[in-house]
Amino acid sequence: MGGGVCSSELAGFKDRPLKIAYLSDISPLESWSYSGGNARLLAGVQRFADVTVLSSGWHGAEMVRRMVEAMPEAWTLRLRFRMHMALSRIIARGVRRELAAGDYDVVFAAYSFHSLLNLGVPEDILTVFTSDATPTVYKQSEVGAAFGSFLSLSRILDPWILGAEKKVFRGTDLMLWPSEWLRDEAEQLYGLERAQTAVVPWGAGIERPPLESLAFDNTMGDEVRLLLVGRDWFMKGGPLAVDVLDTLLRRGVNARLTVVGCVPPDFHMRDAMTVHPSLNKSNPEELAIFEGLYRDAHFMVMPSFESYGFAFCEASAYALPSLCLRVGGVPIVDGKNGFALPKGADANAFAERIMALRDDPEGYHALRAQTRAYYEQALNWEAWSETAERLIREKVAQVRA
Repeated sequence: MGGGVCSSELAGFKDRPLKIAYLSDISPLESWSYSGGNARLLAGVQRFADVTVLSSGWHGAEMVRRMVEAMPEAWTLRLRFRMHMALSRIIARGVRRELAAGDYDVVFAAYSFHSLLNLGVPEDILTVFTSDATPTVYKQSEVGAAFGSFLSLSRILDPWILGAEKKVFRGTDLMLWPSEWLRDEAEQLYGLERAQTAVVPWGAGIERPPLESLAFDNTMGDEVRLLLVGRDWFMKGGPLAVDVLDTLLRRGVNARLTVVGCVPPDFHMRDAMTVHPSLNKSNPEELAIFEGLYRDAHFMVMPSFESYGFAFCEASAYALPSLCLRVGGVPIVDGKNGFALPKGADANAFAERIMALRDDPEGYHALRAQTRAYYEQALNWEAWSETAERLIREKVAQVRA
């Protein structure tokens, strides 16, 4: 981005909403895209800007996109971005036509770095990118290693993908990463300048629970209630969560694990478990159950392998401390909204942390209050919007001044 403007134009810019073109390979208008994160990011940007959602189609290569989308889901997920990269010059021509039709201050790209590949954004438009992971950071991380590669032949393409990432990110004006883990990994891997990057945590995917509805003095009395929420039992660390339950029971602690969003295999089921395969938050009765589980639980126990984790933000909104592993960019700060135990921590380590807090009611009550306070400070979309707007406006002003 380059060029200059006079002081009166710059002053006028500060007094008007930003004009932003929102770009992603899956439309943020589809509420399911990227586990709902795309829609939340769009809503976050709309809080401070006049936003136009650009087409997620492939323009001159649209027929290829439709062929990829018609494949089995497992193939579509892995081929979509690689084919998009291969056809990026064709796709970019269509995106440039859309940009030329508007008078934009910013192109805001979410999740799909390949949407910026070979785009050649005009110099007077700022480029901003956000995601909870990038393909190479994910693949080289403990998160990616935990799940392996679906297509072993895809490793042949790794250098090509890394080269494209470096090209895109080095040419991007501002990257808003949700975690320090991703910022640090991206800076080192792609050779980025610290001035290009910032850490802005993402928020919870729920409405803000009223303070008066929360039980900050939810004492662990006759029963210790554990909660795990997610659609993939193994990815969310279900086997270790069951081991934690078993360990507490063996130590004489009356504990119960409630699972929401998935069904554990039979060999992981226990009498002291309750399973809700799914809860529809648009259904008032099921929403009440969902909210009640978060309010009544004592700990979110989710030793998952993931790049971020919206469920941890939701738990913080309900003043529910989380116990997890220090893997990826989980939004848990030790002593603020829970504890992230070292990778390799076993069920005994989790159980000991739980029992120590059970035996320290004042400390546990303080942790619940701090958990909600951290949500108010960082893990909500209003906070994200405020920080994102400030950083974007500062970056535009720096270049235009």
